[in-house]
Amino acid sequence: MSEFDINDIKRRMDGAVDALKKEFSGLRTGRASAGLLDPIKVDAYGSPTPINQVGTVTVPEPRMLSVQVWDASLAPAVDKAIRNSALGLNPVVEGPLIRIPIPPLNEERRGELAKTAGSYAEQARVAVRNVRRDGMDTLKRSEKDGDISEDVQKKLSDQVQKATDASIEEIDTLLKTKQDEITQV
Repeated sequence: MSEFDINDIKRRMDGAVDALKKEFSGLRTGRASAGLLDPIKVDAYGSPTPINQVGTVTVPEPRMLSVQVWDASLAPAVDKAIRNSALGLNPVVEGPLIRIPIPPLNEERRGELAKTAGSYAEQARVAVRNVRRDGMDTLKRSEKDGDISEDVQKKLSDQVQKATDASIEEIDTLLKTKQDEITQV
């Protein structure tokens, strides 16, 4: 019998939800968020380095980010990495401190971001459904092989379905929250 573990199923579903949260943190909403700069890599000391490993990212006000670069010689590289990112931001360098104003989003861009958020959520739903399918297949095989009874298979299938429903509900809630965040002016 391939061993069935409901906790492993739940862990894998939670992984899909966590991946979605990470994707959402990188979507610009017109409000400053320290997670906005997470995907940006800076060419530091000859290798691409995450921005949060060369300086401290803070949110001093709702429409402003700042990066306090620990090594002042890296400030131009951080500036360049932010400018070259797909976020459309224009940082202002003041020595080792880089201020990044977050411009308001126009209506067209809001629509694009809401659509992107929807596609990220759909990818997460598909991942959760794939985990569900794997779990259900394992249970059916185990019952067919005589390793578990039909009653046990039904009981475990119900647990897998409940975990699936909970994960999909969480994804839908996260999507609604993100889309509300994007469309608020």
